[in-house]
Amino acid sequence: MSTQKITPLSGFPEWLPEQRVVEQVFLDEIRATFESHGFAAIETRAVEPVDRLLGKGGDADKEIYGVTRLAARAQGRGDSDGELGLHFDLTVPFARYVLENAGKLVFPFRRYQIQKVWRGERPQDGRFREFLQADIDIVDVGQLPFHYEVELPLVIADAFSRLPVGPFRIQVNNRRIPEGFYLGLGIPADDVVTVLRIVDKVDKVGVSTCQSMLVEAGRTPEQAQRCLDLAGICTSDVSFVEQVRALGVEHPVLDEGLAQLAAVMEAAAVHAPGLLVADLKVARGLDYYTGTVYETQLIGQESYGSVCSGGRYDALASDGRTTYPGVGISIGVSRLVSRLMPTLQASRRTPSAVLVSLAAEDDRAAAMQVAAGLRSRGVACEVAPSAAKFGKQIKFADRRGIPFVWFMTADATRPGVWSHSVKDIRSGEQMDADPQRWMPPAEDLRPRITPVV
Repeated sequence: MSTQKITPLSGFPEWLPEQRVVEQVFLDEIRATFESHGFAAIETRAVEPVDRLLGKGGDADKEIYGVTRLAARAQGRGDSDGELGLHFDLTVPFARYVLENAGKLVFPFRRYQIQKVWRGERPQDGRFREFLQADIDIVDVGQLPFHYEVELPLVIADAFSRLPVGPFRIQVNNRRIPEGFYLGLGIPADDVVTVLRIVDKVDKVGVSTCQSMLVEAGRTPEQAQRCLDLAGICTSDVSFVEQVRALGVEHPVLDEGLAQLAAVMEAAAVHAPGLLVADLKVARGLDYYTGTVYETQLIGQESYGSVCSGGRYDALASDGRTTYPGVGISIGVSRLVSRLMPTLQASRRTPSAVLVSLAAEDDRAAAMQVAAGLRSRGVACEVAPSAAKFGKQIKFADRRGIPFVWFMTADATRPGVWSHSVKDIRSGEQMDADPQRWMPPAEDLRPRITPVV
């Protein structure tokens, strides 16, 4: 019998149980926040036709994982479903979902979606080939009211305020501002997206590299400098409008973008002062964005890049007759959690709050009854794996972080009658307990996450 060597695959994170607790707490808080704002949950399939995934912008076209059946590949023939690929985000499959189910949905449709996505990019710090995203989107029929572009970052702010992420800022821009500015500079419309993608990399590669890339892409040195001048504007209020005007470029699309971004900033100043920053270098590389775009950074960790991003899209969901414009924003859960994991710890590595001990294997049926009573009240628990000395069972609970051990003592004079006590193994305190009523303190009911000290 041969043994196969196990080789780890980079870019496919697999958390240990205590790390998974941290991720699960994040997911629970994110899910609860989304639902509190009225977003309904959906889930879409993992695969889409490749021709639908292609051409959505950025480097996604180079990163799509193709899916084929081994049997079909071995026989040299195509699959009956056509060429399929794993989705690289949740917005593209959501747009398809809206088109397929438009007659069954109530608009404006508010949805959230928490699923894995796949990108065949080079794994590095915070970037994976398989990762978890949590999206919210609002779509409508024909026209989408602008106020939703203000609402979404406020939902994200609510979610982040419930999580131990530390201070953060949401950078916001409007795609019409750089597009109109570039057109006003005389850059051809067909080249606008190329310039956008280059400028969007300024934080990663630096200003001088971006300038060289723009010139190599056919822009004049003056055009390249003006594009970077625009990207350098960043304000916490609407003063960005005057700064853009001072650059002396005019175009109707630019005017429209400035007015919309100013409206977002003014509304945010009322509902969440200081939360949003107008940062005109934010562009987002995906072609389907048409209006407001968002990126979220952890303050003090700006070099890590965005952990939450999104924007407005007007034509992604269209059947040729009806268009369903939308706005969405996505939390990169795996990216966020992996960054914060070294600073956080789980209170225990198992959901169990109680270990029901066994003095003898014959006591297992009675112990399982105790466990069933605890579970009926929402107390996660487990019965000891085997009868052993109580000290050994306490050590087992301690290794797993289970805070309480339940003890049963048989009444020698009354068969089937037990007395019960529970011990907090952290403090050593032990007290009598009623298996039909006892509850742990609220803070011990579920695993918690705390800062590493």
